[in-house]
Amino acid sequence: MAGFLSSVRRRLNLNQPTAGDGDPVVEALRAALDPSRVRYDGAERTLLSHDASIFDGGVAGPVCYPLTTAEVQSVMRIAEKHTRNIVPRGAGTGLAGGAIPLGAPIVVAVTRMNNIIEVDVDNRIAWVEPGVVNLDLTRHLMPLGFHFAPDPSSQQVCTIGGNVANNSGGPHCLAYGVTNAHVLAIEVVLPSGEVAMLGGLDAEPAGLDLRGVFIGSEGTLGIATKVAVRITPNAPAVKTMLLSFDTVRNAAHTVSAIIAAGIVPAALEVMDQRITQAVETYVGAGYPTDAGAVLLAEVDGLAESIEIDANRIAEIGREQGAIEVRFAADETERALLWKGRKTAFGAVAQIAPDYYLHDTVVPRSRLADVLDEVSAIAERHDLIVMNVFHAGDGNLHPLLVFDKREPGVIERVHAAGDEILTASLNAGGVLSGEHGVGVEKQKFMDLFFTDDDLAHQNRLRQAFDPGCRTNPGKVIPSGHSCADIAALKRVPREVWA
Repeated sequence: MAGFLSSVRRRLNLNQPTAGDGDPVVEALRAALDPSRVRYDGAERTLLSHDASIFDGGVAGPVCYPLTTAEVQSVMRIAEKHTRNIVPRGAGTGLAGGAIPLGAPIVVAVTRMNNIIEVDVDNRIAWVEPGVVNLDLTRHLMPLGFHFAPDPSSQQVCTIGGNVANNSGGPHCLAYGVTNAHVLAIEVVLPSGEVAMLGGLDAEPAGLDLRGVFIGSEGTLGIATKVAVRITPNAPAVKTMLLSFDTVRNAAHTVSAIIAAGIVPAALEVMDQRITQAVETYVGAGYPTDAGAVLLAEVDGLAESIEIDANRIAEIGREQGAIEVRFAADETERALLWKGRKTAFGAVAQIAPDYYLHDTVVPRSRLADVLDEVSAIAERHDLIVMNVFHAGDGNLHPLLVFDKREPGVIERVHAAGDEILTASLNAGGVLSGEHGVGVEKQKFMDLFFTDDDLAHQNRLRQAFDPGCRTNPGKVIPSGHSCADIAALKRVPREVWA
């Protein structure tokens, strides 16, 4: 992977001059925005050269912090005039390298565009700016009787703009759907600097679903500046339960049996023994540390109906070998159980300082088999693996835990990650559930899509970004992307001929 990123940097770095004081691009940006919101100091560029992934190699150019749609337009027009690349950025919590700036582009950080513009309770819509933090939106809505349904594990810091870019999910998206199901319209600044409204508030907006095209495009089509989200009424009643099993296989079989019984809970989350023990030491959530796996299940709706569903889930769990079934006694216990699940990734720091969190989706019927393969892969590469995942929709999140100071470990981690992806695809799975493709899964796109598929994806991208300057080097693999050709066209032929 390091070699792959180096090749991408070489392709995209060629046309990117080093910018600083006296550079016309920086001067133009500082004239368009308040100079204090255009940064080129080493600390700022280093900070924004990374995201939450384990992928290195990012090199940020000038960093801009716009406050308005008009300022984003100005940045885009300056970039177009000077033939500079652009990388949009939210909180940088992405795990697939999608926000890493390749080739010293202009980084457009929208974190200061963080206003909740309007909440329309009657029509169940909220207009927000892209820098609004996911959990802040839900906290704002809760007193009004609503919440924002997509709830990634990083919801305390991730932004709505980032959720749109990656079509993010979360534990409660089993019943409610991922981000795409909760966005009605998006105001977008295109690479040309034009503003477009994608989607609309009508039940059936006319024309092509360009809103749906933009969601999940990982910043390659433009920059979202306003988002109309669907707000979800708070459920009148909620019941949360914890089922313990001797093995992860039994927990996985229980998940399949619950769905087969016609029950679609709000959430079905599985954690194996290693991560459960780490979480319990970390936050004391009340998880059993002697169980091979735990299943956190939640149902919501009318009190009478959730009682029926919860009892049926308990029955199915026992039929599949559950050694304990426990119901949260009150809201305090429920919140504690969810705190354990939401802080699982932070808890691994007790085991080792670094981790690689993967993201694939497999058919529920293949969960147990693929998890066995994941364990074998980790053992073969002499790595510790912990499993915590959205079991209801087959979204796996194996955690490879390591210390990057150990010689050769990064190579083993990447090799294991590649094998996990391959095993998931061989099981009939897909590349990503919610983290996106970024640079992590880019080289696997050829395995999942035909050349014709990739050609059409590239044509779609060019319809939005003819110059292929927005987040280049991501998603569409080398050899299929217009960004490869565009980068070469912007340097003297003798450099690459």
